[in-house]
Amino acid sequence: MSLHDFLNAQLAQRHRDQLYRQPWPHHGKQQPLLRHHGRDYLSFCSNDYLGLASDSRLIDTLQHASKDYGIGSGASHLVSGHHQAHQELESALAKFLGRERALVFSTGYMANIGVMTALMGREDAIFADKFNHASLVDGSLLSRAQSQRYAHLDMAALANLLARSEKKHRLIISDGVFSMDGDIAPLPELLHLAQQYDAWLMLDDAHGLGVLGETGRGTEAYFNALNSVPILVGTFSKAFGGMGAFVAGSALLIDYMIQAARSYIYTTALPPALAEVNRHALHLAQTESWRREHLHFLIDYFRQQAKILNIPLMPSITPIQGIILGSAERALTVSQALWQRGLFVTAIRPPTVPLHRARLRITFSALHQKEQVDQLLSALAELLSPCFISTDTA
Repeated sequence: MSLHDFLNAQLAQRHRDQLYRQPWPHHGKQQPLLRHHGRDYLSFCSNDYLGLASDSRLIDTLQHASKDYGIGSGASHLVSGHHQAHQELESALAKFLGRERALVFSTGYMANIGVMTALMGREDAIFADKFNHASLVDGSLLSRAQSQRYAHLDMAALANLLARSEKKHRLIISDGVFSMDGDIAPLPELLHLAQQYDAWLMLDDAHGLGVLGETGRGTEAYFNALNSVPILVGTFSKAFGGMGAFVAGSALLIDYMIQAARSYIYTTALPPALAEVNRHALHLAQTESWRREHLHFLIDYFRQQAKILNIPLMPSITPIQGIILGSAERALTVSQALWQRGLFVTAIRPPTVPLHRARLRITFSALHQKEQVDQLLSALAELLSPCFISTDTA
């Protein structure tokens, strides 16, 4: 079969399965109202949880830093790309997270892959929640370690796998807040099992940092377990509104990552102007508590009203609110009907989520207003009223 025929067949199958996807171009800043072909759409599918992506102060920081530092870093960190702006950002991160050191990566995907491939090898084993982000799945594969996945949040299953393992090193990896379901990993139990079975624990808290805790310190703060995770990964592209990622931990861990994490060593460094923006965003996320307060008010309000309107939500106290619709076709139908009403809510379909668990993934921002949430609720109640769908759909 020629490459042309192979690609045509694969894409045709995607269309038949209602799994074909394509980007949706909009104009202007990342904010609740997005303009597409001359019409404003009310968006409920961004990860800009604190509404910082369009903050005028951060835009000013980027403009000034770009004039001072240029638009690119020029090389990888270990050649000539490491700037004082990176150094200052890493110091601010370490202080915020209560760690000895932090290391900035270009993306969260690269941070996860870099850590896992640096730490694990053929003689080792990785134990991963089945609903972990794709970057953690790919990091497991690239590390060449034995990969064992346990049922979502099933600590008994994890304990059983750990007890049976005879591998040299064992690494438990989990999302802090799961990106598609919005639920939170049972951190105390993960810490206990890691200690009991002499395993290492790595937490990807991309969707928890900035959102959970009084000052936004994420899943650790939610469980009152600050500074407990030895390998903590986070991003700037969610609550902090920017771009880039980091790993935080002991000075020894970071020193080793600099020597061994290939996605750090062999990648051009994040532009220093963006590092400056991220440092400013980190400060705003900590000090402007009204953002988290309003965000959680909206989440609580949405869930209360959804219950009254019989809108079947998945259990989540985070900005990620899912509605399981089952088939990819149904998820697309409801998403398109919302689109026609001026609401932008993406249909999430396999392979991003398991088969028969296609859904609407609704997310909230501190920039949303109560009246906008009412608009979403009204549309959902209308579209879902003929057929209530259980969150237990299998």
